[in-house]
Formats: sequence, structure tokens, C-alpha cells
Amino acid sequence: MGWSKVDIPSQRGRLAIVTGATGGLGYETALALAAAGAEVVLAGRNETRGANALERLRAAHPDATVRFEQLDLASLASVADFADKLLAAGRGIDLLVNNAGVMALPQRRETIDGFELHFATNYLGHFALTARLLPLLRRGGAARIVNVSSLAATLESIDLADLQSQRSYVPFRTYGMTKLTMLMFALEFQRRSEIVGWGIQGLAAHPGFARTDIISNGPASSGLRGALWRMSKSFLLPMSPPAGPAALPILFAATSPDARGGGYYGPSWILEIIGPPGAAKLPKRALDHTAASHLWETSERLAGVRFT
Repeated sequence: MGWSKVDIPSQRGRLAIVTGATGGLGYETALALAAAGAEVVLAGRNETRGANALERLRAAHPDATVRFEQLDLASLASVADFADKLLAAGRGIDLLVNNAGVMALPQRRETIDGFELHFATNYLGHFALTARLLPLLRRGGAARIVNVSSLAATLESIDLADLQSQRSYVPFRTYGMTKLTMLMFALEFQRRSEIVGWGIQGLAAHPGFARTDIISNGPASSGLRGALWRMSKSFLLPMSPPAGPAALPILFAATSPDARGGGYYGPSWILEIIGPPGAAKLPKRALDHTAASHLWETSERLAGVRFT
């Protein structure tokens, strides 16, 4: 039958942060972690959605220790404020699930900081958040970060000279590039953790083709991709798993003793679209250490953070 939620080890005494946890994959991840006994911080932009998510989670698990904290990953100031609250509390973090994201917006948009919105929300905000929380992750002991990537990461290459999609904005291509950067970030984090001795594992996972809001509402890609999506989604979506089963690879990476730092996990059946968690195929570009190191250094400069 494969690995399932019943195989999640007890998470009692552990603190988990899940971004984008008010719905979809993030909510299902937070729900399963809370059910296993973890203290969970649901991080998200919208306070109303956060309150609704807490109500649903507590209805399912009345004894769960959960709270909502506002976090807008498209704003570096919001990332700093969120991290400062946790740093002030001083509690070690055992798990950081970098999940939040936007997908294939019709038009190129910039954040308050002047970054392209996919790049800022899906990647750079998570990069900055991880850097700022590093002292607490190191304090946690055997901590993990799990970056949520996508099958779209296998379709795109990364243009280090145009991370902001200024020369060319194609919605799904830009989305795919940010999901590739998330995968490269996880692998580079693991390499640096081993060298420096942070004692934190960097892992990545993708949900396959999940039936979540981010899929059913997009992608808004133009041209041939957009036309193919509009024609096919009506019969593809009913065949795809909902957010609960689709979150299993994320939960496997986050909790399983069999998941290893530097690992990438996804569904194990039918081109990694569905099925129980297993090792996922790494895109060739994700294994480019030189590009990953360049991306890391560029990201530190853009986000104004250092991993120390």
C-alpha cells in the first residue's frame, strides 16, 4: 500500500512552521502534523482565512496546539517581522515547510520590494525566511526544512541573468523557474549544512498533479500551453488527487526516518503524477552546483540576508 499518514512518527514536542497553511497542501500538511502531536504555526497572508483554518483544524483535533501568524512572503519586511516574533520567543524550530506560492499569473506583477511576484512569493521570501530562522532551526536539533517544488520544475531551465522575468514573461515558464529554484535551494542548503555543520537537513518534495485551488484556477499561461490547459483541465482535474493525499510526499520528507537530507520526493506512480511517496527524479539543472551556488549568492544579495 505504501507510506501513508498512519506512518507519521509522533511529532510531540516538535515545533513546525508551515507557510501557505490556510488552504490546500499547506493546510493538509499542518493538519497531519498537528494530528501527530506537533505544535504548528500556520503562516499565511490572510487573517480571515487563518481564523477559518484554525477553526477547521481544532474541530478535527480539539487538543491540537496550533496558532496562526501573519506572513506575506511577497514582502521582505513581513518576512522579517514574522521571523523577529519567533526569534524573540526563542523556541527552537524542528521543521520548516516552505510551501506557499502563486501560479502562472496572467500578467507580470511586481511586489512592494520591486521583485517579480512569482520569484518573490515562491522563492525569495522563503529563502529570506529560512535564513532569518536559521538560529532557531539550529537550536531545534535534527531539524528539517522541506521546500515544496513542482513537476513544473522539470520543464524549465533557470536564467540566472533574468530571474525577474524582465526580458520575457511567460506565466507557466516563470512559475516553473521558481519551482526549480526552490529545488536547487533545498539541495544547496543540504550541501552547505554538511560543510558548515548546521545539523539541519534540506529536503524537497512535490505533490504530483494535485486537485487544489492553485491548479483549478490556473495556470493562466497564454499561447499553446494556455489553450491546451483550458481544453484538458475539465477531464484531468477529476482524475487528480485532492490536497490530502497529494500532501503525502511533503509529509514523508518532513517526518519519515527514511527521508534523507538532499532527498527529493514525490508520487511514485504514472510519471510521478499520483501514488504513494517515493524518490522523485531530479531535473538535470537542479544538479548544477555552480548555478546553485550562484543562485544562493545572488539571493542573499537581493534579500539582504546571510546564512550565519
